[in-house]
Amino acid sequence: MVNPSTNELERGNDSTYDRMAEVKAFDDSKVGVKGLLDSGVTKIPRMFYSVDKLDLTETSKSDSKFTVPIIDLQDIHKNSSLHVEVLDKIRSACKEWGFFQVINHGISVHVLDEMINGIRRFHEQDAEVRKQFYSRDYKKKVRYFCNGSLFRDKAADWRDTIAFFVSPNPPNSEEIPAVCRDIVMEYSKKVRMLGFTLFELLSEALGLNPSYLKEFDCVEGQFLMGHYYPACPEPELTMGATKHTDGDFMTILLQDQMGGLQVLHENQWVDIHPVHGSLVVNIGDLLQFITNDKFISVYHRVLSRHIGPRISVASFFLDTSSEASSKVIGPIKELLSEENPPIYKDVTMKDARAHYLEKGLDGNSSLQSFRL
Repeated sequence: MVNPSTNELERGNDSTYDRMAEVKAFDDSKVGVKGLLDSGVTKIPRMFYSVDKLDLTETSKSDSKFTVPIIDLQDIHKNSSLHVEVLDKIRSACKEWGFFQVINHGISVHVLDEMINGIRRFHEQDAEVRKQFYSRDYKKKVRYFCNGSLFRDKAADWRDTIAFFVSPNPPNSEEIPAVCRDIVMEYSKKVRMLGFTLFELLSEALGLNPSYLKEFDCVEGQFLMGHYYPACPEPELTMGATKHTDGDFMTILLQDQMGGLQVLHENQWVDIHPVHGSLVVNIGDLLQFITNDKFISVYHRVLSRHIGPRISVASFFLDTSSEASSKVIGPIKELLSEENPPIYKDVTMKDARAHYLEKGLDGNSSLQSFRL
């Protein structure tokens, strides 16, 4: 592997470089990373040089002894002993990993594969068609963009995204690109139902009533992001997704078979190997916050590769509507005691969300600011 620090120096680490001008010109093109690749670039623009790549101690541990837990949801509502067993596995995974994969979750492989294909179709359309959806307006229910916090982050990630706000106020069907319209509507409904099931299991794993997290409005909002990671001519210099935690309650991720997703566990980067038909579930910052650190939101990232594209669909559970923004949240009272006092102060959803967005992908958890 080329040493990125040396490579950067060779490529001109000069004082005349105007990052903001490069970022603006790239954003104005409205064709994303896919557009760069289609133009025939063999050297990536400097705006993509990643500080993550300069830390060579955090390398991939493909031979790691660790494996992200895989949990089978088959018959958990019919067999009480299986139900208890699954609750134990979920509790353990959420405390120790913050991540797990689920199989036999009730969404057919056909639907999962078609969702991946739908996102591929959108990103591989003619650039002029994609441009029509390009926007940095967070109020839009459907928008295409490259890097949500492009103008704030130290480095851009080698990734394009089509995003959909699907709940509580879904877009009209005609607002969704025709090439993926039907499957986005079908998949979002099915993954929402799975979200209900998982929040019930998470509630029970915490020793609470099964409906507790649902009544807390954890399932009320749903936001889908269809990521497209093109092949990268210089993967040693950039990331597919920089080290980060998710700022929601829970994320359900559908990934293709390309690989590249890693989770930080016991100071090692562990590959989350794709299992066809499975879905990856991870705890978000807000669930760690309200569970008072009983469940953990952990760092994860996506490596860039010479091969591609890698396609994934992340479903974030978080209500970003104006009605929800004034709600005050804090550690769940039922989980607190003299031995387990609150770690976090109460905050409004608006403030928690604003802090996460303002911070951008800087490699740090958004929860530090809310600790008592």
